[in-house]
Amino acid sequence: MRVLIINTSERIGGAAIAANRLMEALKKNGVKAKMLVRDKQTDHLTVVSVGSSLLLPLKFVWERFIIFIANMLSKKNLFQVDIANAGTDVTNLAEFERADVIHLHWVNQGFLSLNNINKIMHSGKPVVITMHDQWYFTGICHYSDCCDKYKQMCENCMLMKGKLLGDIAKKTFIRKQKIYSDAKLTFVGCSKWMADLAKESKLTQGHKVINIPNAINAELFHPMDKSAAKEEFGFPKDKRLILFSCQKITDERKGFKYFVEALNIIKEANPELASSIEIAVVGGKSDEVTKMVPFNIITVPYISEPEKMVALYNAMDIYVTPSLQDNLPNTIMESLACGIPCVGFNIGGIPEMIDHKHNGYVAEYKDAKDFANGIVWTLTQDYELLSSNARNKVIQEYCEEAVAKKYIEAYES
Repeated sequence: MRVLIINTSERIGGAAIAANRLMEALKKNGVKAKMLVRDKQTDHLTVVSVGSSLLLPLKFVWERFIIFIANMLSKKNLFQVDIANAGTDVTNLAEFERADVIHLHWVNQGFLSLNNINKIMHSGKPVVITMHDQWYFTGICHYSDCCDKYKQMCENCMLMKGKLLGDIAKKTFIRKQKIYSDAKLTFVGCSKWMADLAKESKLTQGHKVINIPNAINAELFHPMDKSAAKEEFGFPKDKRLILFSCQKITDERKGFKYFVEALNIIKEANPELASSIEIAVVGGKSDEVTKMVPFNIITVPYISEPEKMVALYNAMDIYVTPSLQDNLPNTIMESLACGIPCVGFNIGGIPEMIDHKHNGYVAEYKDAKDFANGIVWTLTQDYELLSSNARNKVIQEYCEEAVAKKYIEAYES
């Protein structure tokens, strides 16, 4: 079986990492898998680029420009939506023609247009879509927050300020509906939460919607000596280190302000414990938030080498994710695989990964006080037991072989 995985980027972003890991898992389990991307970051032979052209960045700019115009010349929510009005035809590439199954992942920001997706779905090849966010079953948004219009018809989108170019969400929703209507499709939610949301959308009706989690190489991401890991980075060995990581820390969706509020609560209510805590932050715009944190903060530069990332996780005592909207975060999976307990809000796929008071703590949504309780609870329990439970969770549910087998079943069906 030949499977072609299609994603905008090879390595940048959660969807890219997940798609890349799936390719490797499939190859280890007898599938001839390749990855087709617009943005190629390595020289891996099984990752193929659509090629270089001045048109590629222009397509991205054109889409943002149209959204900007449609949004009454406002930059607000400019990257929260995608209209897929420009892209690249991949159906004439040799890798596409050879493939038995086409597997779409995150293809936005000017990589594939709706016309391109339509051509893929009517190429005669079965198509599997892994939903890393909600875009495939909404009109234009990646996360709908409290809006559920996608159940019947996306229109008058709350992320768009006006209708300078008409109701762009409604137009896109209707276009998707026509494209999907007679296509041979299987939708896959990385989390049960995402799959359940997708099942309620009018766009997925008549198609199979299933849940298969992302895969992780549990041999690569593994526990190691914490003291040695701290020494590798020069971190203090006598401190309890808490890690926060995301692409852009100032992204409101990542909920950093709730983490800061929780830290303030801990500092006031648990001064003795607070004196042993330091915070490590990885992500863009970290310099803009350092003064907000009431603890000593260590800003860690972006790490591209997986082995270095493993050492970073192992140097930590807790990983926190106060995200307000999320699917199945790779960072939680990586932390758990390294035996690091996690604290997060009860939202999206997070409570599917963090088993409350077993391998971490699931706090009430947007409740900074409960988030603080979770951090304190995790730091004051039997750490070795929590660590063991974290590692076992990954081995049982997210290891490469288990995930690859589920996808192979989906392809064969």
